[in-house]
Amino acid sequence: MDLTTWPGAILGFGVLIMATILIGGAMAAFIDIRKTKLEAAQRDDLRQLVHRYEQLAENSLDAQQRTANDVAELRSRATSIEKILRTVE
Repeated sequence: MDLTTWPGAILGFGVLIMATILIGGAMAAFIDIRKTKLEAAQRDDLRQLVHRYEQLAENSLDAQQRTANDVAELRSRATSIEKILRTVE
């Protein structure tokens, strides 16, 4: 077809517009898919971070309870040592 005539020029221009629309649509779809994948990766990272935080909080609670038990035991020992020292005087 001859692109120098009006019908040929309109057809060529229509083809260019359609190609531009298709390429733009494909790029928009690619960007949307990429954004979705990045958001999913961020959610996974956040879940892992929350899981690690929960483990650390649980470990900290256990350590605090052990420390509280040790302090209570040391208090009772100190009290018994004070009683022994009082009886010695």
